[in-house]
Amino acid sequence: MKVLVTGSNGLIGSEAVEYYDRQGHEVIGVDNNMRAEFFGAQGDTTWNLQRLSAKTRNFKPHSIDIRDRDRLFELFQIHAFDLIIHCAAQPSHDKACQIPILDFEVNALGTMNLLEATRQYCPEAVFIHMSTNKVYGDAPNELPRVELEKRYDYANEADYHGISEDCRIDRTLHSLFGASKTAADIVAQEYGRYFGMNVGIFRGGCLTGPSHSGVELHGFLSYLIKVAVTGGTYRVFGYKGKQVRDNIHSYDVIQAFEAFRRNPRPGEVYNLGGGRENSISILETFDLVEQLTGRTVNWVYVEQNRIGDHICYISDLRKLKSHFPEWQITRSITDILQEIVTAEDTRYASVR
Repeated sequence: MKVLVTGSNGLIGSEAVEYYDRQGHEVIGVDNNMRAEFFGAQGDTTWNLQRLSAKTRNFKPHSIDIRDRDRLFELFQIHAFDLIIHCAAQPSHDKACQIPILDFEVNALGTMNLLEATRQYCPEAVFIHMSTNKVYGDAPNELPRVELEKRYDYANEADYHGISEDCRIDRTLHSLFGASKTAADIVAQEYGRYFGMNVGIFRGGCLTGPSHSGVELHGFLSYLIKVAVTGGTYRVFGYKGKQVRDNIHSYDVIQAFEAFRRNPRPGEVYNLGGGRENSISILETFDLVEQLTGRTVNWVYVEQNRIGDHICYISDLRKLKSHFPEWQITRSITDILQEIVTAEDTRYASVR
């Protein structure tokens, strides 16, 4: 099988590269390290490309900008891809307002370029689009909540499992990032539904793991642990630090993609996160990281919350599990944090 991974130096992309390389498939990567342009040196993914190059056998990286339609089409003309995993994006809710045109071109136009290249050159391929829960904007905040000692939670028993795919995606405040990703999400659905292509859309919650180049504007757990390990100060933006996210390890993300590849459903949408079992607030994360590291996390509180931010977001995984009953979460929130702590300790020690 020939696999294309966009954003191949990033968290989910690199996990996909490693997984399919281990299976003996030929893997083509597309990544021009725009994360460094978005976030500066902290976002640079060169270290991960070097790690992949050392670990893999059948991985061929290409520095291509997904906005460059000619180069992308050229790549598709050369290779007959069986699977496309599209992870490349401008990923920051907050950064988008500073670079609105670039954000939209990368997230919406880049996705359109890849879908059209797939339609023209390998229409039978399975196309995985990595979307985001930000397509729902702040609509999830309308659910009634209760405030507990260290977290918010849903007040109604009917909402226990979290946000489902039925949550509306319009008439809500998205952030410009959420809007550009919503455009890409809808276009991906249309290529599946209108053209009958094997396109699956996965609306990610907090995706994480040891290969994340976390920064303040993107990569909650990775960045928090980096701050804890290096002795920096973490800034909490609003909601008393009780805002909740469900976290999923990059390995479990790829296993969901693989379940879809084996049994594709054209144009289908799935929420993808850690679910209730892997949900945690910022305050709860501080406690758990301090237990795992023996270090106190230094943090300060900023009263102003991020615009359009979710107060309590847990991914309802019931649709995904019903369509693919063989898929399940394999990494607990404690497992995830410990793995990131170990990786950050190793990286920090190497540069001291």
